[in-house]
Amino acid sequence: MITTRQRLAFAFFSSLPALAQKPEIQVEKNVMVTTRDGVNLATDIYLPAGHSGRWPVILTRTPYNKAGMKSYGEYFAAHGYSFVAQDTRGRYGSDGVWHWMTDDGPDGADCAAWIARQPWSNGQIGMVGTSYSGGTQHAMALEKVPQLATVIPVDAVANMGRQSMRNAGAFEMRFWNWIMLNAGNGSRASRDAGTAAALHELSAQRFAYLPHLPLRPGGTPLKLAPEYEAWLIAAMRHGADDAFWAQNNILADPSRYKDIPIYLVGGWYDSWGGNTSANYVALSKALKSEVYLIMGPWIHGAQGNHAHGQVEFGPAAAVPDQLAWRREWFDHWLKGMDNTVGRSGWFASKVRIFVMGSGDGHKDAKGHLFHGGVWRHENEWPLARTQYTPYYLQDTGALATTKPLADQAATSYESDPHNPVPTLGGNISSGNDLLTPGAWDQRGSEKFWNWTKPIPISARNDVVVFRTDPLERDVEVTGEIEVKLWASSSALDTDFTAKLIDVYPPSADWPGGVDLNIEDGIVRARFRDSLAKEKLMEPGQVYPFTIKLYPTSNVFKKGHRIRVDIASSNFPRFDINPNTGEPLAQHRRQIVATNTIYHDASHPSHIVLPVIP
Repeated sequence: MITTRQRLAFAFFSSLPALAQKPEIQVEKNVMVTTRDGVNLATDIYLPAGHSGRWPVILTRTPYNKAGMKSYGEYFAAHGYSFVAQDTRGRYGSDGVWHWMTDDGPDGADCAAWIARQPWSNGQIGMVGTSYSGGTQHAMALEKVPQLATVIPVDAVANMGRQSMRNAGAFEMRFWNWIMLNAGNGSRASRDAGTAAALHELSAQRFAYLPHLPLRPGGTPLKLAPEYEAWLIAAMRHGADDAFWAQNNILADPSRYKDIPIYLVGGWYDSWGGNTSANYVALSKALKSEVYLIMGPWIHGAQGNHAHGQVEFGPAAAVPDQLAWRREWFDHWLKGMDNTVGRSGWFASKVRIFVMGSGDGHKDAKGHLFHGGVWRHENEWPLARTQYTPYYLQDTGALATTKPLADQAATSYESDPHNPVPTLGGNISSGNDLLTPGAWDQRGSEKFWNWTKPIPISARNDVVVFRTDPLERDVEVTGEIEVKLWASSSALDTDFTAKLIDVYPPSADWPGGVDLNIEDGIVRARFRDSLAKEKLMEPGQVYPFTIKLYPTSNVFKKGHRIRVDIASSNFPRFDINPNTGEPLAQHRRQIVATNTIYHDASHPSHIVLPVIP
């Protein structure tokens, strides 16, 4: 039975005017945009609701399926932008043959020209995207696309022959993994169900393929995706930083980059972190426009998180709203709004860095080490007040600021390609269980498939450890880091690796202490003199090597130790050097090399730490 109160309420609400329906965002999917060579690229368009108009455009070009950008499209369209998401050539809905980045400059230019002709575009384009999709932004900027007004490349592909793909001559195995994972997803080959199943089986069995590298044409089911097989084989065989890696090589000639506002986003544990900071240095000098840099404690693509690997950095380490953060930048440069850019918050200065290590080191409820940290605004990168301080490798295993005095001091060890030093965290992406990114105690656990027992990596005979005494005061290390090493080998070619570690003393929460990886690096001996040209070693001859580590910002607290590990492998972060001197990724043999590092008065091997007073 309806009560009198219900009748009165019904009559009241019935007398109100009908509430207007909120206009829906206009979405058009799978529009085909034709490139100059006749290839059709699948494109989704999100437009503001309610009325027609011309708006600035936010564009993303991705190999990871444009449908995944739905939340971005709806957000930006709701805030007065047209949003365009496009599958890159040969991926998902787009036609053509996929190649790693080389088509993305011209294809991006053709897409931008098409956008400029549309009635919903005012001709101004900003870009978003992470990793490969960050690389497509660099590609368009290097193409100097007329409509491109600003970019936010996050953890972006760049300088592939220098670091992050070929790293001082070594190959980063995450790209072997990337091909294994993506050849059967979104590729031309995967459009056939049977072929896709075979490629998915290849991906599922990829651990079993690792001992049988190098890859050879036609030897695995990857032959079913020929463009992926061809690129991977070529990339693993091509160590020199030359024309093969020219696409997105910003450092070779930064004046090629379009003079537009740029917001470079990277992380201390990101796989492209070294190139992000290097690009800032190059572009801020070459361009007249505003170039900003932010570096957090993040792993690849994880700016919204504040715990990475085994470590908690504190809630302030995360960007709380990923979309609003980007919109603030676009509102300033595409709409002319006078907002926080250049004034406050995330955009208060051109350089914003997260200084890790201010935490007390307790174990939190999730079992993370509370390493902590704070944000800091800076005026430049590297910091002008840096004191570049050599820490020398001593014959006692010490690491000290005093030069070694011994006439002769050296340490030899065997580098066995059949038993490489395992990767425990670091600057890694495309992991998917093969690689575990971020900050980790340098001892084994179930997290690492090839080092499962709780044995510290320092227990290995092929890892040579140098460490300071417990620090008498806090030491902040912020900047670019290099190891200057003198070494020899019994082999024609080998690798030398270096890792910087923050050694926590024992505590109630961590009775064994914690050996926390900060940064690492590698050099392939045949590229010791030049990244552009190979030169094998003379067995037994002593050579100088420079190992470039990734940049960082970390406070080594009082009572901690600074540690440097020298070895000759870091797998599967980097491909294994067979020590034979054969052409890259074409060997059929592996030999044990006896490698020797020198740390005497004539060969003062050291790490150069950028100490901030």
